[in-house]
Order: sequence, then structure tokens, then C-alpha cells
Amino acid sequence: MITIAPHKPVLIAGPTASGKSALALHIAAQQGGIIVNADALQVFDHWRVLTARPDDHDLGQAEHALYGHVPFDADYSTGHWLRDLRPYLSGSKRPIIVGGTGLNFNALTQGLAEIPATPPALRTQANALSLDDLLDAIDGKTRARIDTQNRMRVQRAWEVLENTGRGLADWQDTTPPPLLPAEQAICITLDAPKDWLNDRIARRFDLMLAQGALDEARAILPHWNPDNLSSKAIGAPELIAHLQGTITLDAAREAAIIASRQYAKRQRTWFRARHKSWHHIPIDSADISATLQFAPSTAD
Repeated sequence: MITIAPHKPVLIAGPTASGKSALALHIAAQQGGIIVNADALQVFDHWRVLTARPDDHDLGQAEHALYGHVPFDADYSTGHWLRDLRPYLSGSKRPIIVGGTGLNFNALTQGLAEIPATPPALRTQANALSLDDLLDAIDGKTRARIDTQNRMRVQRAWEVLENTGRGLADWQDTTPPPLLPAEQAICITLDAPKDWLNDRIARRFDLMLAQGALDEARAILPHWNPDNLSSKAIGAPELIAHLQGTITLDAAREAAIIASRQYAKRQRTWFRARHKSWHHIPIDSADISATLQFAPSTAD
């Protein structure tokens, strides 16, 4: 049983489709608070359906922040997110920070090195390299720390080394204090069984298609740039490929579901390794509220 104190920040992590947003809404309904996004792709203004951003019903249930506030063609890093998040850590409403981007939670609770921004020309050069080429060029210390199957993370490590002459791991080892140490928050990770989650991922993508994900892709098609960070949204390249006539919709659906399941596997691995001190809630149903108890407000 996890006791939720009414004024203490809550962090909710877990793999895609595991029910994080529903849990955040439940806590907000019981005790109030503002739900703050910690997902790296839900920040962009275009992909609302495809990234499972809160819909109008959810927005009516609780106040939300940092969803869809960044232009689709902009760069946005963990450092940007921390700067945007900072005011909510000292605001009048308790933040309930929810998402599946482990790097954001890691930076929030353990600190983030102030690494110089990547010059546009270097970013263009990196975009043209293969994943294997990027991996071969980064230092071993950094390679041992990152998800080597995550193109964005590997490219970021390559850019840092090329731009600064120092490996990403060296920068991380000189990290300043965190904005929110884990011991000052209620930290929850949702542990989802593989088969249960895989089924939810497939059903959720079908629901996304029914709710207009293909229309979102059609609207962005004239402006499509695969190098944009927002273009990394799972399902986006697949739906664009369908609209460009290179694959069928069925093939795009299957490829997107496979990509989402692979991403969920990487997320589970990350959280198992880095969230050992967090509260872990095993989930295999839609309702996990029975694992929580809510402490009364001392102001009552």
C-alpha cells in the first residue's frame, strides 16, 4: 500500500499504454493538484491523438500542463523540459508529474549537466549518419550507460562528444544538484506484464486510428521532415509512409504496433535498472487505485 500525502509531489513513470495518465487523474480527483507532462513527445503541438495526449474529457477533470506547448518543428531537450517544469515545483498546486520518458525523470531527481547546445550544422551531419556509425564514434563509458537501440539517445551522445570534446558520461559525472530529489517526492513506477501490455498497445493503436491519427498524419504530410524530433512519435513514420504510397495501412498499423512494443520493452528495462528505490505497482487490470491510500490534508 502506498500512502499519497496531499502536498507532496507525485512522480508516475511506466511503459507506454500502462495506465499512467489514468492513475494521475485518480490522484488529482482525490486530492487535487496539477498534472504535468514528462513525456518527450507529448510536448509537441501536432500529434495529439498519436501520442495519446489527454483528450478534452481528461482536461476537464484536472488541470494539465506542458502538453502540446512546443511547435512540431522545434527542438526540445530534457534541459528545456526542466526549465519549463521548474515553476510548477514551487507553484500553489501540488504537481503530479507523469510520463514514460525515463531520461526526464532521471534528470529531475538526479540532476542534469549543463551541456552546450548542438550547432545546427552538426545536427544535420548527425542526422545523416547510421545508428552503427554513431555508436562506433562515441566513447565506451557513455555507450555503457545509454540505450544503444534508441536512436535519439545515441545521436545525442555523438553530438555532445563532437561538439564539446567530452563524452556524455563525463558531463553527467559533473552534474549539479537535482531540482527534485527522489526522497522529496512520492515516486511510482507501473510494472506491466508483457502479454497484458502488448494487447493494450495493439488495442490503443486501433483506437488512435479510429480517433483520427491518420488525419493528423495527412495534415502534417506537406510539412513532413523525418529529422524533426516530433517525427519520432511512434506511428508517425509508418502512417506517413502509407500516405506516400509505399506501404498499405495494414502494414503501417502492424509496423507501428511492433515499434511501440519494442519501445515498451526498452522502457521496462530502463525502469527496472534505474527505479529500484521507487514504489513499484504491478498492474494487470485497469484499476490500480486499491494499491493507494490517501492521507488527509493537515490544513483540514
